Amino acid sequence: METVSRNFIEVEIDRDLREGVYDHVQTRFPPEPNGFLHIGHAKSILLNYGIARQYKGKFCLRFDDTNPSKEKEEFMQAIIKDVKWLTGDDDVEIRYASDYFDAMYAAAVRLIKEGKAYISTLSAEEIRSYRGTLTEGGKEDPDRNRAPEESLRMFEEMKSGSVPDGAMTLRAKIDMQSGNINMRDPVIYRVAHISHPRTGDKWCIYPMYDFAHPLEDAVEGTTHSLCTMEFEDHRPLYDWVIRESMPEGGTGEGKEWASTPRQIEFAKMYLENIVTGKRYIKKMVEEGIVDGWDDPRLVAVAALRRRGFTPEAIRQFVALSGISKAQSVSDYALLEYCLREDLKCKAPRVFAILDPVRLIIDNYPEGVTEEIGIENNKEAPELGTRKLPFSRELWIEREDFMEEPVKKYHRLYPGNEVRLMNAYIVTCTSCEKDAEGRVTAVHCTYDKDTKSGMPGADKKVKGTIHWVEASSAYTATVRLYENIIDEEKGVYNEEDGSLNLNPDSVRVCEGAKCEPSLKDAQAFDRFQFVRAGYFCVDEKDHTPGAPVFHRIVSLKSSFKLPAT
Repeated sequence: METVSRNFIEVEIDRDLREGVYDHVQTRFPPEPNGFLHIGHAKSILLNYGIARQYKGKFCLRFDDTNPSKEKEEFMQAIIKDVKWLTGDDDVEIRYASDYFDAMYAAAVRLIKEGKAYISTLSAEEIRSYRGTLTEGGKEDPDRNRAPEESLRMFEEMKSGSVPDGAMTLRAKIDMQSGNINMRDPVIYRVAHISHPRTGDKWCIYPMYDFAHPLEDAVEGTTHSLCTMEFEDHRPLYDWVIRESMPEGGTGEGKEWASTPRQIEFAKMYLENIVTGKRYIKKMVEEGIVDGWDDPRLVAVAALRRRGFTPEAIRQFVALSGISKAQSVSDYALLEYCLREDLKCKAPRVFAILDPVRLIIDNYPEGVTEEIGIENNKEAPELGTRKLPFSRELWIEREDFMEEPVKKYHRLYPGNEVRLMNAYIVTCTSCEKDAEGRVTAVHCTYDKDTKSGMPGADKKVKGTIHWVEASSAYTATVRLYENIIDEEKGVYNEEDGSLNLNPDSVRVCEGAKCEPSLKDAQAFDRFQFVRAGYFCVDEKDHTPGAPVFHRIVSLKSSFKLPAT
């Protein structure tokens, strides 16, 4: 009896192993290196990697680098970094479609010799017009019955470099009346006089993705090709390519083809009100709307890493989102929930004042500084404790003082008492203002017998605020990010298809005051700024002399896991 908690892919793999279809499991993640990966790709990476590890099988990252006009070494290196980060495996095996160009060429030659492929001289536009529609069959290419010997000669001309781009293509000879448009004599090779990032100028003909992709799987020994639902209609073509171009003798040890993979499709991951399309992200990057592909407001994997997301949180998010064939939209709040759950016992809790105003304790001794002991994280005692300086002058959040308080405001206002976190109870007495009426300093007095840990500390007050000692404060830039999309309007403008951008997607707090322990923070260090959220040291812009932190996620969430 099948375990109900197993997803449908695991059930199918279990059956394949039980029935002897395969004696092992081998998967891969096959991106085209024409851009950066995003959160949707994370689902495929983690599924393929996780399945391989679960069944003690093999996994590789394989670049489908068959289109040099759009591929860059920059993208390859970024993808390698992303996959290693997400999986936590620095030894991920890396392969390339270009490693198999010779085998693909040999497969194409076999198809031509057997009359299963032919050279076409139709233009790309003519091929599209001949293909037909979803309701009408296609029209045969005038070159469809070209003799194999002539097609073979012309294919060699294409390979030699004497044929200009677009003048000839190699088409598979399948069925122009097929109900599946992908089977209507698809182009499997084209001429492209473009230098390849890995093979240089060795080739001027390149295989099309739908021809190369299944052959790569077959040569490598992939057993289960796990891919998203848009490739379901391509599966018959992939099966045809492997079956018809397989070398004599089939698969097995010592043969050119290592296995015949089984394709299983699953639903893509979509997030509500989130931009994942490469075209839109590329446009924002080129127009300077965002700070590159790794701008922390994006959901490219590089952007999530820079913002401070953890791979553990993303793994948990993918697991909770589930694997199915039914298309659904995941809630970004679930991703944030997973992040908070992961960080709450990892991140030290520190004091940082984002919009500072000076607090002066008038009856505290001048020239005296004492140390206040503070736990780094009450939920993680193993993170230890630290000591913070405390003196007569502190920084507090501007919002923690109100000269004329609103109802239920329990922080500082004239005559009210609050506790300075881990320190003393103070009573607000007055404030100072500049010529424009803006508060520049708040005055108070303290009760020296109410220090935390002392007998008088049990005195009850309704408000507690955090603080940073003024003379030792570490000044930093802090960035607060929101969704780059205007969520009320949705992602796309209905009139022209443009993005509905949020003009307030980033708020920069210059001159934030941080406790001195943050002076030694390094790129990617994560902290909980008390009452403000979880923050990360920025990888690109942070320097010891000009520190930059950005908020990973706020502390509060309206998301709740469904009851089980």
